Amino acid sequence: MANSSPEGAEAVPSVAPQLRERRRAVGLTLEAAAARTGLSPAHLSRLETGQRQPSLPVLLTLSRSYGTTVSDLLGETPPAASPVVRAGAGETARAGGWTYRPAGNPGRAMQALRVRVPSDTQNNLVRVHPGEEWLHVLTGRLALDLGESSYVLEPGDSAHFDSMTAHRISAVGSAPAELLFVHTLLRSPASEMCLGDARPVPDERRP
Repeated sequence: MANSSPEGAEAVPSVAPQLRERRRAVGLTLEAAAARTGLSPAHLSRLETGQRQPSLPVLLTLSRSYGTTVSDLLGETPPAASPVVRAGAGETARAGGWTYRPAGNPGRAMQALRVRVPSDTQNNLVRVHPGEEWLHVLTGRLALDLGESSYVLEPGDSAHFDSMTAHRISAVGSAPAELLFVHTLLRSPASEMCLGDARPVPDERRP
């Protein structure tokens, strides 16, 4: 006789390989991923080894924690996206006075954003996380604190660094700074990579 499914679970394809792959892609240990999702390490391990099948609510929680989608965890192939991102496309978000606009397609190995840093909203948030970051100043002046070093970037200047080095970014002077920003936080949600010190919220206004 077939085993009965846990209450609330629905039949889904085996997702064990994708769960393990996505967790490792975002640089989380089993214990860190369990703490983030509210699951026990033992339960998450059983999901990753195929000993248990996740319910759809659990899949949704895992996909949000890993910055991906349920379809991706199920191994479904999404339709091919256009390589071109038109001006004004995508949802603009604001966080802590900063403005974020997509400059690339979601679900890629790199995420690209156009970021506006206002001069009157500075923060002391220092970020440290796996991956690499690249930024290019379009307008204004930008202060970059990187480890024990500090730099001031002018329009046309770029920086490329290991984001495991403690870093902080802010505008310099009375004018806002605008920059292109690319990072390798594989499919992480904006709330986890945002440069400001607040969770981003959708904003239809343009900077």
